[in-house]
Amino acid sequence: MAIWQDLVDGHGFGEKYASVKRFVRKLRGSSTPEARVVIETAPGEEAQVDYGTGPMVRDAQTGKYRRTRLFVLTLGYSRKAVRLLVFRSSARVWAELHEKAFRRLGGVTRVVVLDNLREGVLTPDIYEPALNPLYRDVLQHYGATALPCRVQDPDRKGKVESGVGHAKKTPLKGQRFESLEDAQAYLDRWEAHWADTRIHGTTKRQVAAMFAEERPTLLPLPVEPFRYYQYGERAVHLDGCVEVEAAYYGAPPGWIGRRVQVQWNDAVVRLLNPITGQLLREHLRQERGRHRIHDEDRPRRTPLSTQQLLHRAGKAGKHIGQLCQAMHAKHGELAVRRILGTLALAKKYGIASTDDACALALETSTREYHFVRRYLEHNPQLPLSLRQVDPLIRQLTLYRDLIESKTRQEDQS
Repeated sequence: MAIWQDLVDGHGFGEKYASVKRFVRKLRGSSTPEARVVIETAPGEEAQVDYGTGPMVRDAQTGKYRRTRLFVLTLGYSRKAVRLLVFRSSARVWAELHEKAFRRLGGVTRVVVLDNLREGVLTPDIYEPALNPLYRDVLQHYGATALPCRVQDPDRKGKVESGVGHAKKTPLKGQRFESLEDAQAYLDRWEAHWADTRIHGTTKRQVAAMFAEERPTLLPLPVEPFRYYQYGERAVHLDGCVEVEAAYYGAPPGWIGRRVQVQWNDAVVRLLNPITGQLLREHLRQERGRHRIHDEDRPRRTPLSTQQLLHRAGKAGKHIGQLCQAMHAKHGELAVRRILGTLALAKKYGIASTDDACALALETSTREYHFVRRYLEHNPQLPLSLRQVDPLIRQLTLYRDLIESKTRQEDQS
């Protein structure tokens, strides 16, 4: 019909439309066309998604008309469709369009059939295609499974192909809109007044009536929408960290020089094993230039922070911890080396001797590292105070009496 109209308008063609039909029929040849399989799906089982070209819409930023993209999701059973318009596409936009379509329908199908476009499929493969991680996680959040078509096999999603063509030829052909909102409102009115009330050519039933049957079979929507994130791959540098937006996050030991998958949003950064998808580490977001490393991932030679040193001193001994706290309160960061020196004295002279020396320093109000060091240097062997730390340990006098009795028996023999 379009060819006949162009011939009449542009070339003064005077024959009827039937003449063009007979001519085109000859061009098809005598080969017998291959039969196409009609794919029937149960209610709530399958949805098909695809992109098409949308109308021209004025861009508010540039003031010029731009060609939009038409997103279409069509239910396999009822042929109910959701059509949405956007200026540009990305992995996140593609996933957000699915989310909007699910919420318009009031439920989710169990399978989503799609083409091998980059927003949904990273690596097409007949048996094991690699899905876009963000798209996969969004569908998993809603309880759906992505089923990419085989390469160069568009007939598998012929229902959505028809839905795209129906919108391009009927409400949007030759249209121009001043804003994306106006275009979407016009498309929604057409959808409700014409597309939903039509009698479908294959099912011979009204689309709205069939959707009323299918809607109760859809999976329920989750309580919360999906929390979107960005993703990518990063190399683990020599400091054991990966860089994400100019901040640094620690990876587990053994990953230096290897690549990990990274997911991040405004709150957290996650490091994942690129092969298994296992979560390696999760960090809170940091400002630019800052580091975030778990304590167990720090290199052995990494200097401890002041709070870590004070915590270690408190665990070493009661009076050791009190003296170190007092030195830090008096000298601030200058006391860090003195705290390190006090811990070194505990290692050299023993915790009990050093704790007693620190107690003496607190009693005399000296509260300095050099007092504890000189005291231990002049009194290297302080008397040990033995304590009964467990009821299963016998009294020391019993061991003494046993040793003396054994010694007498040996002397007598």
